[in-house]
Amino acid sequence: MNTLVLEKSALRKNIAVVREKAGSAAIYGVLTGDGGGAGTVELARLLREEGIGRFAVAEAEDARALRKAGFVEEEILMLRSTLDREVLDRLIDLNVVCTIGSVDAALALNGAAERRSTVAEAHIQVDTGLGFGGFLAGEPEKIVNIYRSLPNVALSGIYTQLHAVRSRGQDAAGPFQAFQAVLEAVHAAGFETGTVHAAGSYALLHCAFARLDAVRAGSVLLGRCRRRRGDGLIRVGYGESAIQEIHWLPKGHPVGGDTPVHLRRPTRVAVLPVGYQNGFGLTRTRDGDWLSALRQWWRERRRTVRVDGQKARVLGRPGAIETLVDVTDLKCAPGDPVTFDVDPLYARGLKREYR
Repeated sequence: MNTLVLEKSALRKNIAVVREKAGSAAIYGVLTGDGGGAGTVELARLLREEGIGRFAVAEAEDARALRKAGFVEEEILMLRSTLDREVLDRLIDLNVVCTIGSVDAALALNGAAERRSTVAEAHIQVDTGLGFGGFLAGEPEKIVNIYRSLPNVALSGIYTQLHAVRSRGQDAAGPFQAFQAVLEAVHAAGFETGTVHAAGSYALLHCAFARLDAVRAGSVLLGRCRRRRGDGLIRVGYGESAIQEIHWLPKGHPVGGDTPVHLRRPTRVAVLPVGYQNGFGLTRTRDGDWLSALRQWWRERRRTVRVDGQKARVLGRPGAIETLVDVTDLKCAPGDPVTFDVDPLYARGLKREYR
């Protein structure tokens, strides 16, 4: 059985790092992408055990799953603005904090709440440069008008997503100042902003100025965000499988998927029943970043697995459903256990198990 193993102790260690970095700021556990592959409900349960009771999702179905699993009192924030009437009705019924990212979305939510003779809770989304959604930071008057004109919406927060690449967040300083100007405009108009948040996983780790009333912790929980040496995080998630078969291949024989390599010697090869369709060998890289591409190439050349605790080199690139490993100098047999690194976000066809 191919298994994705998630270590509770490592998750708790990462949560402790997040809590230390967040300081007095509230923490939203971001559960998008099925909890980064760790399971929406399963990860939420562990976060709740560690004292985190605010969650952020991107799908109404995830909010429904959390409520059904017993997360009744916890705050759930929908990180996506929508005009879909059916989705808005579900979010209101589930008592989810909605996102308003446009005038049209504001009117749609207000209308949905009015039809139900209720008041919906929402946060305003501000676009400070990524373009994925939200009111433009350069048009604060539109945001102020939202505070004035929604009788059936209670605005309890406002947020943005800061884009930062440099280690100390210098490139995020400009967008952050634009966000601050929006907040000042709202306050100048006589309105309260409620919970203010701007930091996702990277800004949480590296941009102290962005840790406001709350922070959003997603990939940082699994230690699979952009990292710096000594950050205290642990990579969470590894795969377990077993050797499918073993055979000898002659010198010069091509092996591996995509662009095969040729063996430099007669080689005893173990076949593993996992490949890139299971997420093995898949990692996040930044398009156009030559240094990231170089690092990826180097990792592929040095990719290894553990065969019954013994390190073994992967031969070529993983195939769709199988991977080849050099076991010429190892004592092993078909059925022996194999462990390997796999990002939970990309893991498919692996039974998920918390330990």
